[in-house]
Amino acid sequence: MKYISFAALALIISGCASSGVVPLTADKFMISKNTVKFGGGISASAAAEVHEEANAFCTKQAKKAETIDLQLVPGRAGSAGNVTLQFRCI
Repeated sequence: MKYISFAALALIISGCASSGVVPLTADKFMISKNTVKFGGGISASAAAEVHEEANAFCTKQAKKAETIDLQLVPGRAGSAGNVTLQFRCI
């Protein structure tokens, strides 16, 4: 039982990891975030969190984030879901 609890905790902690802002081209960026939700699906806050991270990145350049693409991949029991945002600063 102790090992199962430790494994569940490790999954929860690692399941919330963000890639940070990754440049794709000179003016196109991506943020990807793994998300764990008990019972599968996508955490409702994950999409909001990647948008907040994109806005913070663009605000440092005195610009606003414009969404190019948003992909939501739901997790299943035992596997994490993923939210990927492609954006540019305008």
